[in-house]
Amino acid sequence: MADPTPPEPGRYAYDGLDRTLHEKGRLGILTALVTRPEGVTFTELARMCALTEGNLSRHLDRLANDGLVDVHKGYDRRRPLTTCTLTALGRRRFRDYLTQLEQVLRDAATEEDAEVEQKQIRPGLAGA
Repeated sequence: MADPTPPEPGRYAYDGLDRTLHEKGRLGILTALVTRPEGVTFTELARMCALTEGNLSRHLDRLANDGLVDVHKGYDRRRPLTTCTLTALGRRRFRDYLTQLEQVLRDAATEEDAEVEQKQIRPGLAGA
């Protein structure tokens, strides 16, 4: 019979690393948009993130479906113009994601400090 108790999460299983945001392409998009509240054109965003138009479009669809990004399709001098902006929810989730990354860095530094401290204790002299 299977144990009904759910397994404990791993020490380094960071639930705050939002899987939607943690993907490289989407993380690049959000990073570009967070610094430009006025928005970025689709073409410029593709260039900034080094993504093909097809890849950018798929990532934007995912981000827009989650309410993180607004995609506005309009015209500039009768030419199609798509502009992307970060929503308030997108900005909040991005900040939450960065907070969790900071925790990852703190945990890594703590582990590194513990390893260095352990190496500095010479066998036979511990407790002397």
